[in-house]
Amino acid sequence: MCGILAIHGLQQPTAFRARALALSKCLRHRGPDWSGVFMGKETILCHERLAIVGVDSGAQPLTSEDRKIILAVNGEIYNHLALRKTVSGNPKFKTHSDCEVILHLYRDVGTDVCNMLDGMFSFVLLDESVQPPRIIAARDPIGITTLYQGWKSSDPSRVYFASELKALVDECDKIISFPPGHVFDSATGQTTRYFKPTWWHTDLEGGRARPTNKVDLTLLRETLEAAVRKRLMSEVPYGVLLSGGLDSSLIAAIAARETDKAANAQLEARKRMAAETGLMTPPGVLIDTPTLSWPQLHSFSVGLENSPDLLAARKAAAYLGTVHHEYTFTVQEGLDALSDVIYHLETYDVTTCRASTPMYLLSRKIKAMGVKMVLSGEGSDEIFGGYLYFHAAPDAEAFHQECIQRVKNLHTSDCLRANKSTMAWGLEARVPFLDKAFLEVALNIDAKEKMFGKGAAQELDEDGRPIIEKYILRKAFDCAPDGKPYLPKSILWRQKEQFSDGVGYSWIDGMKEFAASAVSDEDFAHRAQRWPIDTPDTKEAFYIREVFEGHFPTEAAASTAVRWIPRKDWGCDSDPSGRSVKYHNSAYGAVEGEEA
Repeated sequence: MCGILAIHGLQQPTAFRARALALSKCLRHRGPDWSGVFMGKETILCHERLAIVGVDSGAQPLTSEDRKIILAVNGEIYNHLALRKTVSGNPKFKTHSDCEVILHLYRDVGTDVCNMLDGMFSFVLLDESVQPPRIIAARDPIGITTLYQGWKSSDPSRVYFASELKALVDECDKIISFPPGHVFDSATGQTTRYFKPTWWHTDLEGGRARPTNKVDLTLLRETLEAAVRKRLMSEVPYGVLLSGGLDSSLIAAIAARETDKAANAQLEARKRMAAETGLMTPPGVLIDTPTLSWPQLHSFSVGLENSPDLLAARKAAAYLGTVHHEYTFTVQEGLDALSDVIYHLETYDVTTCRASTPMYLLSRKIKAMGVKMVLSGEGSDEIFGGYLYFHAAPDAEAFHQECIQRVKNLHTSDCLRANKSTMAWGLEARVPFLDKAFLEVALNIDAKEKMFGKGAAQELDEDGRPIIEKYILRKAFDCAPDGKPYLPKSILWRQKEQFSDGVGYSWIDGMKEFAASAVSDEDFAHRAQRWPIDTPDTKEAFYIREVFEGHFPTEAAASTAVRWIPRKDWGCDSDPSGRSVKYHNSAYGAVEGEEA
């Protein structure tokens, strides 16, 4: 990923160049490898590059041969090689970048290019072949990448786009988080939805009824494997984030298998070349496989000393044979980093801030090792109803509707966290669970097959396994075609532990204790007068909101933040921690100590 900034509708773009560069510099942590700028007739495009694909030739903004179409992209297009074959006229590609194909497809199909892309992306495209110049901006279907749009009331003809809020907050007095799955076209002035999957609308929204498809465990497994495989597209060292929970462990297990396959294929190709020519070629030259900078997959975990996640991650890493890196932090180190975390997150949501702090600290360690890309497990809990509070869903219809709503809002929470916590250090996180094809399969499964019991009411399957949260996902990977289990049973059937809990229960407790001492009772009593909208309901939320306001004091900035509110109608506590769900303790230990 990278950082992009665009300003369109300038009367004198040359006079605004220095200001644009200063705004783009706010995004440089996202793209430490190179900076680029394009000056148009009334537009400036800036790009801060993190080089992962097309490292030597993919500097941006990208331009067409006639320099009439200019493009700045943040993200990765996994099907770019296949798309190159569909472009008309046999155009000459100037780079190996996965993003350049957007330029050529735009000339063929216009804004319909968005639906052709398989990846995570935010882009701004300038077309100066028409008058007035046309600007297109788009964001990926789920909002894995971040994008903001802003306006300045003193000059309403201008429109701004940036990967992060901080590049716009001092320039714009109206800012929105650009909606995922949408495209803006200056030719019409409209922002329209291009992403219209079969699962998008529930019956409450006038769409189709809850799906009734039976689960196909083989299809579920193979589609996720394909999602991981395509995300190993890289020319730089990569690894996996491994918390020891189900989601990250499954992604690590698949990635380890795919990395081994690629390594073996490259070795065989080199042997064939050696037999034919007497020369050994560098890995990756002869076949289309991921670049392997290390002979084994590297995994990374973080937590307080002896935290649940660290212990589980060790077990998973040992089983998978990854080169495992474990980092510990203290509660005080987390508190010391909190202000920086909020600055990078650009939100005051308590849940997001809690989980982002250890991820932010871990990302710094990973980047220091020279790694630029990691796979992560975000999205699974929303797709399968994996949060413990889902046990309280009154029926399958409500369960399904909550899943869809949580997926639709991922860009305000887990996607935002995964993107900004890692990109704060120039580290890219890829999320296979949010693959379009996988979503199409998983969100069209009857929610009855996703529901789970609780406590003494918990059912067992024919193998004696508890039907716990994300049961069908676990069952899909309970055995492999080659006979080797993907994971130890104690990891595959480990109960859900929210990341901010799993890194060590003392982390959340420490945040609460610190906030209780930092926020006076008098200030807390007057919180509604200070913040009548999104009024904090705990001292922890008050403190986080205060820090956010210190970094981003404008109403325009605050309007882009979204808080996650627990389902109190399902009996959820106002504290978003997974431990606040009563089911947490009653369900723990169902498969404790059981090995593969």
